[in-house]
Amino acid sequence: MENDTQTTGPEYAEFETPDIIVVVVYFVFVLAVGIWSSVRASRGTVGGYFLAGRNMTWWPIGASLMSSNVGSGLFVGMAGSGAAGGLAVGGFEWNASWVLVALGWIFVPVYIASGVITMPEYLQKRFGGHRIRIYMSVLSLILYIFTKISTDIYSGALFIQVALGWNIYLATVVLLAVTAIYTIAGGLTAVIYTDTLQTVIMVVGAFILMFISFDKIGWYPGLEQKYMEAIPKVIVPNTTCHLPRSDAFHMMRDPITGDLPWPGLIFGLTVLATWVWCTDQVIVQRSLSAKNLSHAKGGSIVGGYLKILPTFFVVLPGMISRALYPDEIGCVHPEECFKYCQINVSCSNMAYPKLVIRLMPVGLKGLMIAVIVAALMSSLTSIFNSASTIFTLDVWLRIRQHAKEKELMIVGRVFIILLVVISIVWIPIIQSANSGLLFDYMQSVTSYLSPPVTATFILAIFVKRVNEQGAFWGLVIGLVVGVIRMVMDFVYTAPNCGEVDERPSVLKDVHYLYFALLLFGLTAIICIVISLCTQAMPDEKLGRMTWWTRNRSNQNIYLKGQLEPSPDIASIYAAGTPIEKEPAGGLVPQVEVIQDSPYAEIKNAPTHSWWKTVYYWFCGLSMQPEVKLSKEEELRLQLKMTSIEEAPFWKRVCDINALLLLSINVFLWAYFG
Repeated sequence: MENDTQTTGPEYAEFETPDIIVVVVYFVFVLAVGIWSSVRASRGTVGGYFLAGRNMTWWPIGASLMSSNVGSGLFVGMAGSGAAGGLAVGGFEWNASWVLVALGWIFVPVYIASGVITMPEYLQKRFGGHRIRIYMSVLSLILYIFTKISTDIYSGALFIQVALGWNIYLATVVLLAVTAIYTIAGGLTAVIYTDTLQTVIMVVGAFILMFISFDKIGWYPGLEQKYMEAIPKVIVPNTTCHLPRSDAFHMMRDPITGDLPWPGLIFGLTVLATWVWCTDQVIVQRSLSAKNLSHAKGGSIVGGYLKILPTFFVVLPGMISRALYPDEIGCVHPEECFKYCQINVSCSNMAYPKLVIRLMPVGLKGLMIAVIVAALMSSLTSIFNSASTIFTLDVWLRIRQHAKEKELMIVGRVFIILLVVISIVWIPIIQSANSGLLFDYMQSVTSYLSPPVTATFILAIFVKRVNEQGAFWGLVIGLVVGVIRMVMDFVYTAPNCGEVDERPSVLKDVHYLYFALLLFGLTAIICIVISLCTQAMPDEKLGRMTWWTRNRSNQNIYLKGQLEPSPDIASIYAAGTPIEKEPAGGLVPQVEVIQDSPYAEIKNAPTHSWWKTVYYWFCGLSMQPEVKLSKEEELRLQLKMTSIEEAPFWKRVCDINALLLLSINVFLWAYFG
């Protein structure tokens, strides 16, 4: 492969009129979908704003699961890791199919039966007390800011800067402004529908670039040959770090010397993936918005199929980029790397943007900019909405226990604005901390902080004997151990090419995926031992909050007062959300309108000034007098919304599709193993 190909292309994407038209049409379309879904959504209630009225169907849930997870950090970071190390990083995507099935078949039934909106709320109901809920709320918000929000914004801004030469701050502020408008106005309904649109744009655009890239390289045989020959001209003498890995085209790598050892990729990664897909508010909130359990399962299946694709349209193009531009993407000499991307360590993160600049024709270049913007906006809207949910219901309600629903709606939206400000301030910090491999940064930080959470949720669902003391101290001790390892990782940085590795043995010899597995085991042991040494929870207090008790009669539980109604239950179907009778074999919540209900007829509200009307509409606040459901109506809604019954036909359809998804997944692991 002649290396001079890398110098023939332009430095920045040359935008022409068709490209500008594509980007403008994209923004108009996204805003139109956001406004449309905002208008039709029930946005004036906690249930309507944060859980889309619990009226979502399987296909937008599945698309939103995909786009919430596939941010611009994945396009930039995962393509960079593919360029640097080969195919194995795609295992992070394929592993998701398994835990998405676990989400739909194991975790969501328990969450629905428990009648919860947030994950910290579930732990509080399961164990009692408030300290676990506060701990989980704060930890979740910290993780969102330090891993998800920061890396997504940095990678999206990096792409725009590399591709267009635009100012990184101006581009970010514009993107965040558009994102915040429909997230604040429309709540989860607007987020899910715009996510669905952006998933289509992402998949179509990414596949177009993949086919163009493969055509350029000579398809898969050409990639296999030219990737292994992708050696930069300037190397560090007496080293091998400039050479592509010999196992670059294999998923399963040596358990000791592999950069992603196969036991860590299968078992350690499952610990991280279970946190992401089964216990994280961003993902679970989408499944909880389903109109019933069958739709939640269907969403998991669609998401599982979609998560198979990024290995092909992100990782492989990253490898193609290194094969086409070995000097730029594969650089190892600090001076060379700084010349190409102003970073001394590696230019791997430039792999995907470089393909867009060099290979995409007029018009499609604008489409690819829209793809990255879609990835950034869809993941940010999901995080903003979920972080707002946690802050409002788990933190603010602790401060203001008697806050009315209107106050909660305003607080949730104001918190999103605060997150936008924090995100902009955080950009230079991430810029200076970037070490060249963005995806590794995201995964390693996650592996230090999330395993204790995964262990606690799994034990909460499956081990009835685990109590509040065991869970709390398991979380705290696990966090301390994880933070120690994380601090060491930042203090003792990995050596550059040609440097001696002088890090402590616990860093250089224990891979972060192995560490995640060890930390998970340590937390589980601490939880169980402390629980066995302290008083057990009475069985009747467990309600429907474990796998073994999820099918208990919820009516008896609520009548006995063992579960408090969720704060939103009285208003889930308020503000115009339809309450329908379930047709035979249908999937609509079976709740009848009670004729004497205050919702059967609401008197005309007093008139307001125009600016107040606009303000109320934007915030989704009802201008009607506040009304309450009767105790009987509230109980009936609570019973229905915590039902995990399924129509036998749809249950079989979901089960068959889950088996088919996992069979395809096993085949891919075996073929590329």
